[in-house]
Amino acid sequence: MTRKRRRTPLIAAIAAAVAVTLALSGCSGLFQQAAPQTSTPTGESVAGDLEPFYSQVLEWENCANGMQCTTATAPLNWDDPDQGEIELALIRQVATGDRIGSLLVNPGGPGASGYDMVANSVDFATDEKVQEGFDVVGFDPRGVGRSTPVSCYDDADMDAYLYDLAEAPRGTDEWIAELETASAAFGAACSESTGALLEYVDTENAARDLDLLRATLGDDALNYLGYSYGTFLGATYAELYPDKVGRLVLDGALDPSTSNFDVTKTQAVGFENALRAYLDGCLAEAECPFTGTVDDAMTTVAALLASVDASPIAAADGRELGSGTLLTAIIYPLYSQASWPVLSQMFDAVMFGSADEAFSLADQYNGRTANGTYGDNSTEAFLSINCIDYAYNDDPAAMRAQAAEITAAAPIIGTYLSFGDIGCANWPYAFEGEREPIHAAGAAPILVIGTTNDPATPYVWAESLAEQLDSGQLVTYDGEGHTAYNKSNQCVNDAVDDYLLDGIVPATDPLC
Repeated sequence: MTRKRRRTPLIAAIAAAVAVTLALSGCSGLFQQAAPQTSTPTGESVAGDLEPFYSQVLEWENCANGMQCTTATAPLNWDDPDQGEIELALIRQVATGDRIGSLLVNPGGPGASGYDMVANSVDFATDEKVQEGFDVVGFDPRGVGRSTPVSCYDDADMDAYLYDLAEAPRGTDEWIAELETASAAFGAACSESTGALLEYVDTENAARDLDLLRATLGDDALNYLGYSYGTFLGATYAELYPDKVGRLVLDGALDPSTSNFDVTKTQAVGFENALRAYLDGCLAEAECPFTGTVDDAMTTVAALLASVDASPIAAADGRELGSGTLLTAIIYPLYSQASWPVLSQMFDAVMFGSADEAFSLADQYNGRTANGTYGDNSTEAFLSINCIDYAYNDDPAAMRAQAAEITAAAPIIGTYLSFGDIGCANWPYAFEGEREPIHAAGAAPILVIGTTNDPATPYVWAESLAEQLDSGQLVTYDGEGHTAYNKSNQCVNDAVDDYLLDGIVPATDPLC
């Protein structure tokens, strides 16, 4: 998003990405095992104004791929349950063997659909052993997807917000003003379209929803598998309800104590390291679009980002490729080493003047379909939740100082992830409180998984969370990519399966 006198994407400075999940693929079998069509709530004692929510009986109906679906009702505001209600959408694959209980799954984001993950990709989320022992339950958190959703823009306005190019040079007062105007308009639209819910999509309210789902599903303790942002949701649950923690797996961990600035800086370094790892592998291949050393290739990437700001490349549909969209197209395949060939194809196309491949990757990242519509509200939910989960400051002097620090730490990626506070600094509802370590005193053992070169949730966060949690146990995967369970090696899978199915906690980090 640096540029000469041309335009940069407005969203580039807005997206201080806090771990976006991959587009998930896979399939689920058709399971016909008999299972109760109604839930049996735990019947535990709760405050009188919460009793109608905790005692509700879930009615399951047959739905996609032989699974069962239902809807739960939760308070709009847990601090004032009389203020209104929201709906939470759930889907489950019934245990294929001897049932232990329910395992709730969250794919991250924030804003990713757990409902879709289980419906379309249950074999990506969990392995067969876990599916034998647990009803695998996907849910859309408040504000997301099929649950009562955040809503902001129609397709055309969302296109403009994500892909339009700013007129002023990056980093100037005029450029900052353009982004402030765009982000204020987006926040106002979210407030108008979403209504009261926008104030209550924070992670603490979502964690309280988790406890409600646990109780209505009939589980005395929460069994949970959270990826990426889902680790923060799970850790927040453990802090609020340590005595209700069953078996929690937190894979691709966030550090709950980090500020928005620290998140951005650490992620910039993570993606920069992942880019270098990709280039190192690419240069060993005959079809690599780069030549020379890794440092030479990094210089070429930097020049390519600068060049599309100076002279944006028009795609077949008329959109213009600037550095923000190109950065998104670079970052997205870095989530998985298996996607590196796609990244090479995209680089090769852009070098030869084609923007279509870059827009295809950015569209997948942003939830935009081939016909120009948005298949979900993941981007709107992502921004709405992050804007209320962190504190922001759009003072130009402070942002420029932070931008210099981020760029010094990650000279290529950091340059384009700076100034992220602009998007949320004037959000309709501000973050209240402090980002602090989570200890979850008294909780049962919690498994924390970290990948050594995870670009989106860098390994240092997993180390930090495992140390913060009084009962945290770290499992390290030495490798590339975002998250590790069921997508890395048998060592990680065995550690998670033994823990979820038998409650066996590794005595030490198995260093997989």
